[in-house]
Amino acid sequence: MLARIEAFAGACTLLVAAAVLALPVQAASPVLDTVKSRGAVRCGVSTGFPGFSFADSQGVCRGLDVDVCRAVAAASLGDASKVAFVPLTAVQRFTALQSGEIDLLARNATWTYARSAQLGLTFTAVNYYDGTAFLVARSSPVTRVRDLNGATICAQAGTETLLGVQDYFSRNGLKFSPVTFESIDTMKAAFAGGRCDAMTSDATQLMGIRSTLSAPDNYRLLPQLVSKEPLSPAVRAGDDQWANVVRWSFWAMVNAEELGLTSENVKTQGASSTDPNVQRFVGKSGDLGKMLGLDQSWALNVVAQVGNYGESFKRNLETIGVERGLNRLWRDGGLMIAPPLR
Repeated sequence: MLARIEAFAGACTLLVAAAVLALPVQAASPVLDTVKSRGAVRCGVSTGFPGFSFADSQGVCRGLDVDVCRAVAAASLGDASKVAFVPLTAVQRFTALQSGEIDLLARNATWTYARSAQLGLTFTAVNYYDGTAFLVARSSPVTRVRDLNGATICAQAGTETLLGVQDYFSRNGLKFSPVTFESIDTMKAAFAGGRCDAMTSDATQLMGIRSTLSAPDNYRLLPQLVSKEPLSPAVRAGDDQWANVVRWSFWAMVNAEELGLTSENVKTQGASSTDPNVQRFVGKSGDLGKMLGLDQSWALNVVAQVGNYGESFKRNLETIGVERGLNRLWRDGGLMIAPPLR
């Protein structure tokens, strides 16, 4: 028996050694190489979604998704401004990514099983936890979702929204008549014109849409959410290194908030802190940048030029009345968590 155990242990040792020797080196990234050669990240965003991707009065694109695009540019090119924004409708977005028209899709897309399994995409990291909600006129007698039984509901084509709504209505023995629109502006105009009893979308999108209506106070959100909608940037499947660049560019923003690093203090903290987590973050120790084919200061560049997740949330979403809620850091009772940088 002892001989068999020793032989087994010896065989295991040999297998482990062989496995260690066979560990793959980080593969080259065709997309990262193209981005570096081009000098810009082509990022697909929405055609207008306050809080996530929206041109301000100066024509500058701003939003939570926009900040993901800029973080990727800061990490991969050292300059957050080197982004070519490509506005896409919900119908266009996945085709544009599949065809190579864009390098990255950051367009409030829900991470689902079917999209992961069938579309040839890799979702990288949830940058916002949302849920399907309903917007109605303040004068409407509707006070809860069940009151929409038999209602006409406006929705955007090419999204998962209607499937979640249909699931909820079917589960509760309710019926509704959907009216779909490819353009958010067309949907908004139809709803404001009284064509639909309610409009449905992610709760945050509805808050953004309401903020752009001529009389926002004339509309209200129903209090219930009928589905979970984890929103995530996506890349084409098959380039693991690029997927890692995108996910860690965003996770750098989350880790920075946890470490207390902001756009204002990351350089000074990085220069003086003895915290090994901060030293790795700013590139003073370890080879984290080299692992992804990036500069050692990639994470420092992300935070210095874009900010941490909390900063991005505050300037883009709190300004339209969105609370952190589920998107608080894990230590604050939320769902937002990033693997450690080590």
